[in-house]
Amino acid sequence: MQWQTLATALFPLGHTITERDDFLSGEAQVGDGVAADTIAIIGTTGHAPIGVEIALAQATAILDTVREHPGRAILILVDTQGQRLRHRDEMLGINSYMAHLGKCVELARRRGHKILALVYDQALSGGFITSGLMADACYALPDATIRVMGLPAMARITKVPEELLTELAKSNPVFAPGPENYLRMGGVRAIWEQADGALAAQLVDALKEPTAGDDRSALGLARGGRLLAQPVIAAVVAGGHVLAA
Repeated sequence: MQWQTLATALFPLGHTITERDDFLSGEAQVGDGVAADTIAIIGTTGHAPIGVEIALAQATAILDTVREHPGRAILILVDTQGQRLRHRDEMLGINSYMAHLGKCVELARRRGHKILALVYDQALSGGFITSGLMADACYALPDATIRVMGLPAMARITKVPEELLTELAKSNPVFAPGPENYLRMGGVRAIWEQADGALAAQLVDALKEPTAGDDRSALGLARGGRLLAQPVIAAVVAGGHVLAA
């Protein structure tokens, strides 16, 4: 989905989002017909590879929001092919830029900003980790593409045959791409419907939902997508021991 079409559906009350070199920023009005609030919009488009420039631009926009609009909710619109794989970016320290972006998101959270993310097109690798997965809650459209690593790349790195990984992906969401599998694992809180008026209403509901900390592991356990993460966390917190099943 083009970001302009998405913005029209999400913000019927209006927005000032602009695009510059695949970087999105601006403000939008959201409300339920009784009252309207202004939220900050930060994101990417065009399957943007996250290099030092976009990572720094996103971090700057977040810090500007914290400084100029205390407590304002932030919505991150996600469409990225992941970290930009260039020698120049690696030499400049892209890992540090992306870590800085993640820290800025956390700073905003600690300063009282509610942070939501919506994967509206593509979310891959490090570009997703430092945006959608850093939010208080991440949502996705039904046709979105989500994966941290493609199966061919996973096969090369783990030395597990791609055929075996493909077979495992049929029953185990950890190996499989797509919003449904990330929903099962708890990484995506919900998949939003796209019927007329539905996106705007779901955004309003998400902004009203209380923030209860990072409950992704608990959601993954409840949904049957990640069965050990939450028990391990609980055992570590309790100071106990986890026995291999």
